[in-house]
Amino acid sequence: MKKYLIALLLFVVMVGANGQTIDVITYNIRYDNPNDKPNNWDNRKAFLISQLQFYAPDVFGTQEGLVHQLKDIDQGLGDYTYVGIGRDHGDDRGEFSALFYNTKKLNVLKHSTFWLSETPDVPSKGWDAALPRICTYGLFENKADGSKFMVFNTHFDHVGVTARAESSKLILKKMKELNPNGLPVILTGDFNLESDSSGVQVILGEMTDTHVAVGKNAFGPNGTFNGFEFNKPVERRIDYIFVSPNNVEVLKSAILSDSKDCRYPSDHLPVFARLRLVVP
Repeated sequence: MKKYLIALLLFVVMVGANGQTIDVITYNIRYDNPNDKPNNWDNRKAFLISQLQFYAPDVFGTQEGLVHQLKDIDQGLGDYTYVGIGRDHGDDRGEFSALFYNTKKLNVLKHSTFWLSETPDVPSKGWDAALPRICTYGLFENKADGSKFMVFNTHFDHVGVTARAESSKLILKKMKELNPNGLPVILTGDFNLESDSSGVQVILGEMTDTHVAVGKNAFGPNGTFNGFEFNKPVERRIDYIFVSPNNVEVLKSAILSDSKDCRYPSDHLPVFARLRLVVP
């Protein structure tokens, strides 16, 4: 009995030392545009939800989702709920940068949204952006051991060059303000930027690109934006999962190219990462 207790104690210590493993996805689900036929939401939501059910991420960030789309996902998944607000007025109107999480595994202790602009606390467009853009964040607690981490989810502007660069700086600034204790941080999103852009390079000055971190073990196509063009190679990588470098270990990364009947469930491919969080 004594040997059993010692072995159990050693196992608990080893698990604590190694940190908790979590699976994360970032997914631009494409807003419900009736002109997308035959790729409109009603024709693709069932497969998109089943895809999420299969990979079962602990937390995932969505971009472009309208409130009825988020409710469809919420109802379809069952064990998940989401936080976030619409970008237009800070309520249910407009696209969300929502954070979904598995309620059996995680608690959300705090969450909020800020705008990517010179006035981040109020609904607004920033710099040369064509549209209002937001970042939603959450402070999460792992139910298994009480460890905490933060996730930020965003969608950068598709037009404003200055807006994209300044959005990167703003998010890094907010991370420092909101995370004084140096908890592990995950940043997910559609950045509308390729990896050699100045906006991504600003982020890489302080965070790690999970897909690059695993090197030759990265799985899937090179890019994430498919434009619903199934028969063309996917080369443009604009969706990312970034992590804080000193307390998050990247175990796996994949760009998921699942399809059904030669159709993708969105015009972006989701990005998956398995991470080990080293929590003090």
